[in-house]
Amino acid sequence: MIDETHDPALTSWVCPEGHAEFPVQNLPFGVFSHAGGEKRAGVAIGDFVLDLAAAAHAGPLTGFDAGAVSSPCLNALFAWDCDTRRRLRQRLSALLSQPGRKSEVEPFLAPANRVTLHCPMAISDYTDFYAGIHHATNVGRLFRPDNPLLPNYKYVPIGYHGRASSVRASGAPVTRPSGQCKGEEPVPQFGPSGRLDFELELGIWIGAGNKLGASIPIGEARSHIAGFCLLNDWSARDLQAWEYQPLGPFLAKNFLTTISPWIVTAEALEPFRAAQAARPEGDPPPLDYLWDEQDQEKGAYAIDLDVHLVTPKMRAVGAAPQVITRTSSTYLYWTPAQLVAHHASNGCNLTTGDLLGTGTISGPERGTYGSLLEISAGGREPLALASGESRSFLEDGDEVLITGRAKRDGYVTIGFGDCRGVVVERRRDVGMDVLAPMLRAGHR
Repeated sequence: MIDETHDPALTSWVCPEGHAEFPVQNLPFGVFSHAGGEKRAGVAIGDFVLDLAAAAHAGPLTGFDAGAVSSPCLNALFAWDCDTRRRLRQRLSALLSQPGRKSEVEPFLAPANRVTLHCPMAISDYTDFYAGIHHATNVGRLFRPDNPLLPNYKYVPIGYHGRASSVRASGAPVTRPSGQCKGEEPVPQFGPSGRLDFELELGIWIGAGNKLGASIPIGEARSHIAGFCLLNDWSARDLQAWEYQPLGPFLAKNFLTTISPWIVTAEALEPFRAAQAARPEGDPPPLDYLWDEQDQEKGAYAIDLDVHLVTPKMRAVGAAPQVITRTSSTYLYWTPAQLVAHHASNGCNLTTGDLLGTGTISGPERGTYGSLLEISAGGREPLALASGESRSFLEDGDEVLITGRAKRDGYVTIGFGDCRGVVVERRRDVGMDVLAPMLRAGHR
């Protein structure tokens, strides 16, 4: 539902000139803390964060469950039904846009540059899909030039279960992972990954869940989506190539997943819904449990996505980040609702706070690829940087920054905040120093 909170003429007394990412039309939810303080629920408005806990106890948010609004994680709030979340959004919009409400709200605003942002929900499970067909085709072509897509791809939203414990908010260091790699040597070697990569994705946050044994009909799936974030599914390509058969990724993926810390709500993104891209002629239609006319008409989202890279050399001379990818969420082969419906179709119970990754989002041509594996053609064609350097895969000290903006004519653009991480060298700990000689000697 598009309502008064999306009015492009609406302004906020907090940021009268608007804001590139967090205008009053956005109002994303997150969790923050002051230095040495406890975690608190908040809402981004301009360059400030509104302390929801303080506002709930002081009066401006009376009528809502104070425990959910002031909780140090957002699970209880996003377990609400869509109508209750919409009413909270409308209340916040009024408080932050009506000048007469300034005196009762301003005491609860904190400068965003003076707080620390955290993972916004307690994540019970994390699933990563493979819904970017251009990415799947590009990667498949590297290994199977004559048959890049496997027969199931256009029928099944492919996915795997990731590791929820290693999901971190933007800014967490990216420790280069170690694992087994198999090159030309007769036996695999254990050591740091030499082919570390990023993957540009959207994260889908689950709101209301479903009971074990029950499915989620495709026509109802959108009501189970609380909101979205940016997501970087860091990948160690050399570890992955050796370990993924027959069960899929393991150590190559589970060492870290980075997300932008703000949940841009499904309500905020209503104006930016778009028609799902038509399938190419000859592609099979989705099976009935994945087909819904309304979802096809407006179940996709128009979100522009950029990937920026900063190398240590660039940082040393103060050079601006270089944009190495510009793409769009409209390239996804499956809609978010289809991913949710498929996930629960076998009776799997989704729960509030579950995180689903869309899979790498790439476009059809160079400049729109969502990973270095594609950009460098598997390392054979290194990316040339303006600094005079080149990259096939990420080196220590490299920083990857993902940004996203939802745009549509007639509406105010809204953003997602940063999703960034800097690669750091893995430090050998005492445990591995002791263990490695034992492994070489054949001990168990």
